[in-house]
Amino acid sequence: MSSESPAPVNSEPWTVRRILTWTTQHFTERECDTPRLDAEILLAHVLNCPRIQLYVQYDRQLTEDERARLRAFVKRRAAKEPVAYLVGKREFFGLDFQVTSDVLIPRPDTETLVVELLDALRDLTVAEMIELGVGSGAISVATAVHERDLNIHAVDVSPQALQIAEQNARRHEVDSRITFYEGDLFAPFPEGLQVDAVVSNPPYVQTAELDQLDADVRDHEPRLALDGGEDGLEIARRIIADAPRYLKPNGVLLLELGPDNIRSAAEALEAETSYQQIHILKDAAGRERVLSARRV
Repeated sequence: MSSESPAPVNSEPWTVRRILTWTTQHFTERECDTPRLDAEILLAHVLNCPRIQLYVQYDRQLTEDERARLRAFVKRRAAKEPVAYLVGKREFFGLDFQVTSDVLIPRPDTETLVVELLDALRDLTVAEMIELGVGSGAISVATAVHERDLNIHAVDVSPQALQIAEQNARRHEVDSRITFYEGDLFAPFPEGLQVDAVVSNPPYVQTAELDQLDADVRDHEPRLALDGGEDGLEIARRIIADAPRYLKPNGVLLLELGPDNIRSAAEALEAETSYQQIHILKDAAGRERVLSARRV
């Protein structure tokens, strides 16, 4: 699918099948991590249909306008712009979330945190929680959808991120149970607030490693949500220190961190006298991902 339309009368038509094959090969040559999936998502977006529908209309020919729109997306993806930003959404925990370059793209790794959170809240009649660094709202919204007796206090330092989170909460009809705050970690919350859970996917990349990230992340996702300071735990340590003031006795603290520094964060938890039952959970890929602890 070159930038010029195939002019010869007898040339092979640009069908769904041919375009998927061509685009997959193009993305493979450009070293995109998931070339076939990227091709399918972009083509389904252009055709305004579910991905599965591509397989029942393999022989459909694209119009010139559809091909022009797809070419523009393919060029941007080949330059390592994330697919989620191109189509404006990402699936997480079975739900679609609006995303822009103002928020991190929700990742399957984070579903481990949501599963653990739902399990922790399961036996509570009415629960209340705090999310620090709400971003797109994926964690809070997904949890609220599956836990109807839950009220959430969600904070982010970025007003742009909060707008996206609020839109996602409205989209999934849980906005009446999520209160959004703009500010730095616990600072905006009212004095005396006590909750059953504090959760966060804080920035945890070491500053010196930011430039070594894949171009998709390094050049497009918000650095504010990635940079965890010199050892990647600058924000996590602040959360660990301050969370006991807001947690009820036996309340749970859940942090998603990186496999390289999660054990150092566990040591920081163990050094605090306010925590017990400290353990590390692995994600679906078998990597240490979520740190859990209970307030004494």
